[in-house]
Amino acid sequence: MHPPAYPHDPIQQLCADVYWVQGSIRMGPGLRMNRNMVIVQNHGELTLINPVRLSEHGLASLDALGKVTHLLRLSDFHGMDDAFYLERYSCAFWAQPGQATYPQPAPDHVITEQLAPPLPDAAFFVFRTAIYPEAALLLKQHKLLVTGDSVQYHADFRYFSIITRLVFKLLGFKKGINIGGPWRKRVTPKGGSLRADFDSLLNLDFDALIAAHGQPLASGAKAALRREAEQVFK
Repeated sequence: MHPPAYPHDPIQQLCADVYWVQGSIRMGPGLRMNRNMVIVQNHGELTLINPVRLSEHGLASLDALGKVTHLLRLSDFHGMDDAFYLERYSCAFWAQPGQATYPQPAPDHVITEQLAPPLPDAAFFVFRTAIYPEAALLLKQHKLLVTGDSVQYHADFRYFSIITRLVFKLLGFKKGINIGGPWRKRVTPKGGSLRADFDSLLNLDFDALIAAHGQPLASGAKAALRREAEQVFK
């Protein structure tokens, strides 16, 4: 039995051949928050990044865009809907090794920085210091960085329950760019730091951002992340 489709928005176009869906997740009584899926279209084939299960109406809209052929998991926390899509579309599954939150299914393709993504003009970035898998995808043509939990941009808190908003504030989340505090605490080695990973990430050529949570940031993402990293790792 797969998890159900939770409430979500319609599929929206982000830029040429790139779409996104803002959905939601219920984590417990009174706890609800948003989560995003990115869809990249390439010659009639679709790649789903940070998959979020859609309703039947949403799936019909997805099928109208093309054939789902690849599924990319960028974060260890995200994977609850992967099995649903793999069963429905028999597509190729891409993920890093050592998945802890959702150890199954096993990936068909193991994500490394040396491995070319199933998309033209794109590259994987791997957080090498993190003790749980975390990656990002750079769509070079659009200077768009797609992240999981590592970097988030929040402009509003749609789909957040009141309790979740309060918890988020207590955890240090704010409007704007965030380096996820709970994620950072979980994946940082004892006595270590993720600073070198973020220094490497900031060497990439990106200006826009869309994460697994929050809203898209159309421009200024790299400059905002640089300022956030200076605050977090000072």
